[in-house]
Amino acid sequence: MATSVQTPTPRPIQPQQDSTSLLPHKLSRSRPLFDPEIVRRATRDSFVKLNPLTLIKNPVMFVVEVGAALVTVFLLRDLFTKHATLGFEFQIALWLWFTVLFANFAEAMAEARGKAQADTLRKAKTDTMAKRLLNGKTETVPGSKLRAGDIVLAETGDLIPGDGEVLEGIATVDESVITGESAPVIRESGGDRSAVTGGTKVLSDQIKIRITSNPGETFLDRMIALVEGAERQKTPNEIALNILIAGLTLIFLLAVATLHPFAIYSVASAGAGTVPTIAVLVSLLVCLIPTTIGGLLSAIGIAGMDRVMQDNVLAMSGKAVEASGDVNTLLLDKTGTITLGNRQAVEFIPFSGVTEEELADAAQLSSLADETPEGRSVVVLAKEKYGLRGREVAQHEANFIPFSAYTRMSGVDIDGRALRKGASTAVAHFVKERGGTIPPGYEEASDRISRNGGTPLAVADGSRALGIIHLKDIVKGGMKERMQQLRTMGIRSVMITGDNPLTAAAIAHEAGVDDFLAQATPADKLAYIKKEQAEGRLVAMTGDGTNDAPALAQADVGVAMNTGTMAAKEAGNMVDLDSNPTKLIEIVAIGKQLLITRGALTTFSIANDVAKYFAIIPAMFMATYPALGRFNIMGLHTPQSAVLAAVIFNALIIIALVPLALRGVKYRPLGAASLLRRNILIYGLGGIIVPFPGIWIIDQLLVWLHLA
Repeated sequence: MATSVQTPTPRPIQPQQDSTSLLPHKLSRSRPLFDPEIVRRATRDSFVKLNPLTLIKNPVMFVVEVGAALVTVFLLRDLFTKHATLGFEFQIALWLWFTVLFANFAEAMAEARGKAQADTLRKAKTDTMAKRLLNGKTETVPGSKLRAGDIVLAETGDLIPGDGEVLEGIATVDESVITGESAPVIRESGGDRSAVTGGTKVLSDQIKIRITSNPGETFLDRMIALVEGAERQKTPNEIALNILIAGLTLIFLLAVATLHPFAIYSVASAGAGTVPTIAVLVSLLVCLIPTTIGGLLSAIGIAGMDRVMQDNVLAMSGKAVEASGDVNTLLLDKTGTITLGNRQAVEFIPFSGVTEEELADAAQLSSLADETPEGRSVVVLAKEKYGLRGREVAQHEANFIPFSAYTRMSGVDIDGRALRKGASTAVAHFVKERGGTIPPGYEEASDRISRNGGTPLAVADGSRALGIIHLKDIVKGGMKERMQQLRTMGIRSVMITGDNPLTAAAIAHEAGVDDFLAQATPADKLAYIKKEQAEGRLVAMTGDGTNDAPALAQADVGVAMNTGTMAAKEAGNMVDLDSNPTKLIEIVAIGKQLLITRGALTTFSIANDVAKYFAIIPAMFMATYPALGRFNIMGLHTPQSAVLAAVIFNALIIIALVPLALRGVKYRPLGAASLLRRNILIYGLGGIIVPFPGIWIIDQLLVWLHLA
């Protein structure tokens, strides 16, 4: 059952925690934005994408290509008649083709970055030799011959031949080929650390593996296919925007098509003026339709997937990336995500007649044989708080008692003393067995720590109870600020834990989360996600175990850990190769950055087009309607220079915005209203202002260079 907590009063976000605090910090792994190899590949692909069958998927740029081809045909016709406007038509045709090529280049740049990553992964894919176990015998076969269900043996130094699950044994594995991280990981049979990936290397020991994938279906194969972007699906928002700009294109196409007969009629009626040429009308159409966003829309989506990949997250589709930007509810595991993962000693509470130093000394001695994280934290606390360091106890004939799940205690017998540390009930039983009594306040101190979300550990010296050690989950630094940033973004955070409601409430309050799900079972997680979705919210969560698979499959954004089971990775629509549960917060930021980038450039494109209407239409039609000359407020020299300047500006603005489309608009964790105001102010107002000086400068250059 979900139990709400009082949302804490948010602490102010410190200046150093600016807008980049939620963004990925692993861009150093990626190539430079304009890496020469990527630019060469993108330039080549730009020409390949001129194929009308390819370009028809982008209706705006398809119309531009048809217009460029039409102007080119009329140019070739006039070439033989030596028409007076031959030079003008040539420049118009050239810049219209440049407009299509620049739009293709933007998309090709985004795709080329993905292909470069795929090439790196492909180099890691080799047909390794596998030791297949069959009928009690071992035979060596190529990894490509393995099928799902085959059993193989991997020993020290061997490359794991395919994706699988460990059936027997335990080993350290180098997964740097997949994750980019040099630290080896433990893989063992059973539990949530049994999944292994083909192409990784066994560093120690040996494991028996059951292959779970057929050739061409491995995790590495899927990574290669996905990062290449060949199967990138358009998201619902992107499809809607495509329909919108296609509709606008159709409207302006019809409007421009009717201008020609109207111009003929007007000139014939007035007996003066000239009818605009096909080159002028096509130029007008290209400047009217939303070519800027039409040329950059696909690149923005592909670049969003690329940014997720740069942060070592494999997204199964562009839909998953965009959905992360629309998330309303974020489900976060307590252990490892909100807290450090292990409870640590934070305080020594002595009983009456016992000093803190005496309690700390006994607690440290009784913990020397305790190799659990909690036991080690007791040793560290005594050292840091009271300067107690490890003692040389060998000459004292000490008898160490390691921690046991049966006794729930650890300790040492030394110099006639029987020092024990463990669960309060176990230590109380130990004291009573030796004829001691439980001091007043023993149970009260233990219960108080439990109510506050901690774990009490009692310490005894034989028949004498010395005090209580307070163990608690340590909330990660800056977590409350991060939760406040999520609230600012309009995202509700929910902590999932198996702890009892009292402990969960204490940790939730300290971490600043909005809600929590205590004593959560797989069924509880699934039911909670369904409830949120039924109320119209999009839900994101992380998981690594088979028990998380149903919830990962149900969530709108399910991020599976690479160290998790194959079931979890198959259920999620993203895989975090670093297996860092906090990465979910960064993924949400990347998704929002994608949406903001698309919105910002759409705003700029529409505003930019509106400005071009007022800047160039009067100049374009002065020859047909001389009265329009008084509206030529920019003072453009001639109708030809005005048309050519507008077409050149229209082409150059696409290439100028390519870096912004690939990098993304800088994201700030602000509310929707603030983001809208910022968008309109920067990209709306900027889109209106920029064309005026841009077109005017190009017009001046054309006249100065005698090109118009």
